[in-house]
Amino acid sequence: MRFGIVGTNWITDRMIAAGRTIEGFEVTAVYSRTAERAAEFADTHNIAHRFTDWQTFISSDSYDAVYIATPNLLHAEQAMDALNAKKHVLCEKPLTLTVAEGQKLFDCAKQNGVILMEAMKSTEAAAFQQLKRWLADIGTIRRVNFHYNQYSSRYDKLKAGIVENAFRPELGNGALTDLGVYTIAPLVRLFGLPDAVSAALHRLSTGADGQGTVIAEYSDMTAVLSFSKIIDSHLPSEIIGEEGILTIDKISAPAVIIKHNRQGEEMERFEHHALPMSYEIRSFMDACMAMSINPDNEQMSMDTLRMLEIIKREAAIHE
Repeated sequence: MRFGIVGTNWITDRMIAAGRTIEGFEVTAVYSRTAERAAEFADTHNIAHRFTDWQTFISSDSYDAVYIATPNLLHAEQAMDALNAKKHVLCEKPLTLTVAEGQKLFDCAKQNGVILMEAMKSTEAAAFQQLKRWLADIGTIRRVNFHYNQYSSRYDKLKAGIVENAFRPELGNGALTDLGVYTIAPLVRLFGLPDAVSAALHRLSTGADGQGTVIAEYSDMTAVLSFSKIIDSHLPSEIIGEEGILTIDKISAPAVIIKHNRQGEEMERFEHHALPMSYEIRSFMDACMAMSINPDNEQMSMDTLRMLEIIKREAAIHE
């Protein structure tokens, strides 16, 4: 499958590296706002077609699917243009910034007979699939602790008075949309939407949220989600049942899942070593070939957007 790239940054470098481990993957086009950046990126990755005009790029027949990795604010408009041009779309998380925008995109994909998928690498990983299989082994689940706390190098610049995109709320950026989605998506994929949500977000000088905490209440369990761009944390995430515990090495890119008994003794371990983004790319390519996407993907993306709106609303009440 031939991919056109929108967004020439480090995450796209990783996507291409992962994609090139999959048979049939090819990057044939790239779009950038400047000719210099388009040429630099294309030369680095040996990409034949370079574009600086959006309409020319989006109407080009030099690729079959678009990978979008631009600031969050741009996802909805760019994805809509690509879908209307009958291109398949793999869009970085969060898919959009609102539920309404997300629903319009999925409706547009169906109308145009193409595939739309959010690039949520964690829930496509082999380790996540094993996690789902082991849920029944730990009894009634009572607590979930998912966290993604990663100190951003851009935070040092912010403290020095330099504001980069990562901390610009006008672009839809912040800890919740950049990192928090990695705790929300697996939660709703495994357990659906909670019955009640409370949330707190810590605002930085730019107005962007630097970190946050969410408590999600279900009928028989409580989930605590934490995310931050201003601290680091290296503990595993957990799903805790009455009969055992599952630990996840990194909720944003799970590679090692361990099943423990109640006493904390390791019972089973699963791990893989593939590049994290390879699973989402393979799933997307398979969906495009079959012209059918797993309905759980759309449900997860829409439920994640619903949670984002709820969290923002609940956090605003307490600010």
